[in-house]
Amino acid sequence: MGVLNVTPDSFSDGSELSQSDSSAFAIDVPKALRRAEAMVAAGASIIDVGGESTRPGADAVSVDEELTRVIPVVEALRRNIDVCISVDTSTAQVMREAIAAGAELINDVRSLSCPEALQVVAESSAAVCLMHMQGQPRTMQKSFHYDDVVAEVYAFLDSRVERCIESGITRERLVVDPGFGFGKSVQHNFRLLRDLERFRELGLPVLAGLSRKSMIGAVTGRPVEARLAGSLGAAALALARGASVIRTHDVAATIDLIRVHCACWEA
Repeated sequence: MGVLNVTPDSFSDGSELSQSDSSAFAIDVPKALRRAEAMVAAGASIIDVGGESTRPGADAVSVDEELTRVIPVVEALRRNIDVCISVDTSTAQVMREAIAAGAELINDVRSLSCPEALQVVAESSAAVCLMHMQGQPRTMQKSFHYDDVVAEVYAFLDSRVERCIESGITRERLVVDPGFGFGKSVQHNFRLLRDLERFRELGLPVLAGLSRKSMIGAVTGRPVEARLAGSLGAAALALARGASVIRTHDVAATIDLIRVHCACWEA
């Protein structure tokens, strides 16, 4: 899964897709399309489009602004590239319009807990990735607590999976994500990575979003733009522990890692 941030304030690279002749952030759709084409050429099978930054401390954006950023990009991807389109959003209206525009996967950091979100996905044919987050993006890294982070994240995802099934979303449409970096300490994140195989017990594909995150920076001392090697190390550990989807900013290098991993297990 290649990351396509269409925000001015994501923790990594979103601002690069702004129109160069605009003083305020305005998405440059051709730039976004070229980046997505490059990721697909490098081997990405999913492009994850996000119009609202969910980095620690991020402010919320209006629904209209999120739609303005996301929908033209989804439409351009659908017209030009044969790839699964994911939209990273928690907002029901954005989900609805994105699915209508061609999105096939909703990647929701709030696990369809916002008003009408569950209903919108249930009434569609789209898949959904359910992620664990303690708190909200603006404050999630300021206050959090777990007695047993693996057990508590597992229990949360298990409950959201059951809620989705009760609402008519079949298991074949579900993916789970333990939410690395979302209301968790560095130790919590590495405990989740170490025990990632536990989440396979849910019987669903597991997504690991580790690319360039602060947990990598914390142990390597590297700034965001220099975290490739650490991100690849984390991705390798995630694959070895059963992850089915790797969400990354660095598709070409990550695809090489995945190919080596698969060659080893297929030998």
